[in-house]
Amino acid sequence: MLHDARWTAYTPKLITVLREGYTLDRFRRDAIAGLTVAIVALPLATALGIASGASPDKGLVTAVVAGFLISALGGSRAQVGGPTGAFVVVVFNVIATHGYDGLLLATLIAGLLLIVAGYAKLGALVKFIPHPVVTGFTAGIAVIIASSQVKDFLGLSIANVPAAFLPKWQAYFAALGSIKPATLAIGAGSLILIVALRKLAPRLPGFLIAVVVASIAVALLHLPVDTIGSRFPNISPGLPAPALPVFSIAKVQAVLPSAFTIAFLAGIEALLSAVVADGMIGSRHRSNQELVGQGVANIASALFGGLPATGAIARTATNIKAGAVTPVAGMLHAFFLLLFILFATGLMAFVPMAALAAILFMVSWDMSERQRFVGLLRMPNGDRAVLLLTFGLTVMVDLTTAIAVGVTLSSLLFMARMSETVQIETGIGGTSDDDEDLNQRAALPKGVEVFRIDGPVFFGIANDLLDTLRRVGETPQVIILRMRRVPMLDASGVTTLAEIVHRASAAGAQIILSGVQPQPLAMLERVGLGHKDAGVIHTGTFPEALGIAATIVQAKNAVPLSLN
Repeated sequence: MLHDARWTAYTPKLITVLREGYTLDRFRRDAIAGLTVAIVALPLATALGIASGASPDKGLVTAVVAGFLISALGGSRAQVGGPTGAFVVVVFNVIATHGYDGLLLATLIAGLLLIVAGYAKLGALVKFIPHPVVTGFTAGIAVIIASSQVKDFLGLSIANVPAAFLPKWQAYFAALGSIKPATLAIGAGSLILIVALRKLAPRLPGFLIAVVVASIAVALLHLPVDTIGSRFPNISPGLPAPALPVFSIAKVQAVLPSAFTIAFLAGIEALLSAVVADGMIGSRHRSNQELVGQGVANIASALFGGLPATGAIARTATNIKAGAVTPVAGMLHAFFLLLFILFATGLMAFVPMAALAAILFMVSWDMSERQRFVGLLRMPNGDRAVLLLTFGLTVMVDLTTAIAVGVTLSSLLFMARMSETVQIETGIGGTSDDDEDLNQRAALPKGVEVFRIDGPVFFGIANDLLDTLRRVGETPQVIILRMRRVPMLDASGVTTLAEIVHRASAAGAQIILSGVQPQPLAMLERVGLGHKDAGVIHTGTFPEALGIAATIVQAKNAVPLSLN
């Protein structure tokens, strides 16, 4: 049974639903959902490919290859994958630093890392990434994406836009005199149309309608506006042949940090998207298999010259709302996009860059999580600091630094808060481990001191424990440590207890440990302080510890009889 459960955890949801029985009605519903998502994904994948510093066809290739495999091999019933806004900043920087070959190699390595993470059962670890960190870097990415589209939205004449945030905006302000009215009109009109459709007809594909209307307007009016065709004149239809990226040890070492960042973002966003899907359809995803599926999809995307991919929350939600019931819907979405690549790639040439900029403005707005951001600003100072620091570092420095600093600061704040909850109380002489009366010192046998530890003993409070025992003054003959309320003991905590036992023994005092839980007991046994080890006495209950303590004190205070 355990063996079967282990294999089930690594079974793609596609296989599960096919075993349940795949009917013609299910296929019809999945096909409608797949076509709906493809219509949404078409302009989005194109825009994200350009925003990432690549080309529009790279975004579409990613949506086809990775999107198909994410649905086919993932652990969610409704997940739809492809290029997402979260990768734009990372991909842009990797291409700028290491070239497109470097990005392909980093994506392939990231795929391998995701597969390893899945089989190492790291899928559940996403819940340990603090919300202020996730919200901070997501909002930061949104700001960067929106900033990167100002040039195309306004039609500014800037030869090379700086990559850094502040120099980028300095260049924008310096070039404000070069705004092209026609480009601004197309961009603003597309943006207004998208917003209006969201409010008046939310079921319609606003992105695609805006692109079509803007393209027709530019073509009919012969407006002097940059289009995909003028920016990328050599886009070829169809999928490229798979090929391994350029490989060398030096290249691997250079792109490895970026690969870890891509793997981290892919894992985080995919699992968050799967959780959202679970809430919408009442299902439960397989987190570790989801990581494996994401890994295979990213490897395949790299082999076909695509971008990094992950689960896309907005497209997944659209998929579910359109009636998807199985992963086949996501696979069909990729198939419909493939048909466009094969037979209608030439139409992309007419799409204005300003219209794509408007789409990415809306993507940034959706990514910003403004309500959650504002809500976290009402939290305690520590959470606010993590949020703002992660956000600021994402915008001003880079995403890797932001995540590392944010998670580290969150961990330190958590440990500080945990240490504040741990109580070390003295003089408890009650007869029950649940006794809260602290005023019973008179009931203790003379020469016996009692301490109750309430909470986990880890490195954050190890020194506090030692300091509390030092304040006792004259060393008693017996020290009872009540540990029933200690759920966890780490290396620092057990080292501190070992030092306490050593000092007590040197001073002629006996240590009695009462009510030790399984995990702390296992740690104590590692340092020779277990049930069968000398130096300490273990008791199951506090009354038992009191009885043994009284016996020890009587034995030590007994006066030997004279033989004369």
